[in-house]
Amino acid sequence: MGAALALFWRQGYEQTSLEELTAAMGISRSSFYACFGSKHEALLAAAGRYCEDNLRALDALAGAEADPALAARAVVEAIAAPEGGRHGCFLANCVTELAPHDPEIEALVRRQLARTEALLAGLLRRSAPGDSRSEDRAAALLSLALGATMLRKAGTPPERLRVLLTQADRLISP
Repeated sequence: MGAALALFWRQGYEQTSLEELTAAMGISRSSFYACFGSKHEALLAAAGRYCEDNLRALDALAGAEADPALAARAVVEAIAAPEGGRHGCFLANCVTELAPHDPEIEALVRRQLARTEALLAGLLRRSAPGDSRSEDRAAALLSLALGATMLRKAGTPPERLRVLLTQADRLISP
């Protein structure tokens, strides 16, 4: 599945042919259809794997930091990935290419965003117990991080992205 994910990430769904997928995955066309049924199902499987791996990595990152405010900052930084190059975030790429007309991708992305926002909100609640704005602050943090990924894809230098991400501190420690 990793080869399919890498190909979809690099080329996008529409630009990836079945021939390229089967070659990258090292399987025959008949094996591909037996396993996935369609190119779209392969994309959904790749996106599902990406979501699970991504959330597991963010959970581990958050769990490695005892201070919830520092953990929230680390999660935002990991999502934005200032040094991540111009390929962008796989899910953000799916949103721009497919979500407007693909309800399954839209639902998958919405679930992932909700899960990531919940992770951030939990860290913010631990950081500032009793603050009723944790969910709103988490949504704003996620928006900042995802906006940074789009800027990164558009060629904004990492140094500039790191400066922009300092604004997260205002949302983490109100």
